[in-house]
Amino acid sequence: MIIIGILFFIFGFVTWLNGSLIPFLKVICDLNEFEALFVTFAFYIAYTVMAFPMALVLEKTGYKNGMAIGLAVMVVGSLLFIPAALTANYLLFLLALFTLGTGLTILQTASNPYVVLVGPIESAAMRISIMGLINKSAGVLVPLLFTTLILSDIGSLTTDSIDTEELASRLIIPYIVMAIVLSGLIALVKFSSIPELEFEKTSKDEKGNIFAFPRVILGAVALFFYVGIEVIAGDTIGLYAQSLDVANATALTSYTMIFMVFGYLVGVFFIPKKLSQEKALIASALGGILLLLCVAFSSTTSHWISEVLWGWSGIATLPNTVAFVALLGFTNALVWPTIWPLALEGLGKFTAQGSALLIMAIAGGAILPLVFGKVAQVSGDMQTSYLVGIVCYVFILIYALKWHKKTSWS
Repeated sequence: MIIIGILFFIFGFVTWLNGSLIPFLKVICDLNEFEALFVTFAFYIAYTVMAFPMALVLEKTGYKNGMAIGLAVMVVGSLLFIPAALTANYLLFLLALFTLGTGLTILQTASNPYVVLVGPIESAAMRISIMGLINKSAGVLVPLLFTTLILSDIGSLTTDSIDTEELASRLIIPYIVMAIVLSGLIALVKFSSIPELEFEKTSKDEKGNIFAFPRVILGAVALFFYVGIEVIAGDTIGLYAQSLDVANATALTSYTMIFMVFGYLVGVFFIPKKLSQEKALIASALGGILLLLCVAFSSTTSHWISEVLWGWSGIATLPNTVAFVALLGFTNALVWPTIWPLALEGLGKFTAQGSALLIMAIAGGAILPLVFGKVAQVSGDMQTSYLVGIVCYVFILIYALKWHKKTSWS
């Protein structure tokens, strides 16, 4: 579990770096909001394209060796940032992000079943919440590190006098360091005592294939919409704040991650003793809908939400509407931990395929932010564009109320 926890930290570090990269690449590659959100598309679409191929890799190599292969692919992705930064070529940046996403695909496909199946299914959401705490702790740290190490001496990213070539070159050293760290993790996994997962030879329901399990297929649909709204909340907050001329916009993904950490703490301490996985999912969906309404119709000039939440820290400068985007992290936190055990329960020999399907649903992080970006571009109003996320929470709510109980399509 310690080794899996380290991997979840890496997931968070690499994934939530995108929230800082979006406004950064928007400047150095001269992009509009819609073009900038192809950062999320290139990264998350890898999960859809590569999930089933990576599941086949796991079947051939085993989960332990598969994790090492995934880390090796991520090393290649990190090194691709060097020519991308030297040329400030957006397509190379997207290729590097796709490669990183491919490596993460095999790691996610392998590691999530470990956390679900290492103990009782009823407490799986609690274990995933612990991993989520580790994952989102990285999400809190990485935007702050990015802003401090790369942007500390240049002021606002909107400054016209910025040397974009010099700015792009600042990415080289951080990604070399990332490649070195990932290489060390390959050795850690390869020579560790992580056991191979052993599954039942047949599923409890004796189905013929994975598509005969509606709770898995519909769980993948719910996760598609969940990952979409999670990425919108985490990766567009900096872009949105930048449009409102909020200082240090590249660091604001940390705010969303902080509230996700609080949400995971609820899962750790209250699931399953005080709160069932099903009820936690219902509450998350309803809370998300309420917060999106607050985002769309709150003031862009008032700051009282920030003052109440973190005024003691001296950083109470976020407009209310941006603060509500950050608060989405709290309602989002328990969706992933609760859907996974509800979807995987009783799959037996189909567990790897079910895991791959759920991982493919991460494509929501590729597609739905682009939908959000296009709506914002066409309407010219990013604030009310957040209302598209209500559709995401409606699907999650239906899964929590009804779909996860389905044992057949009839």
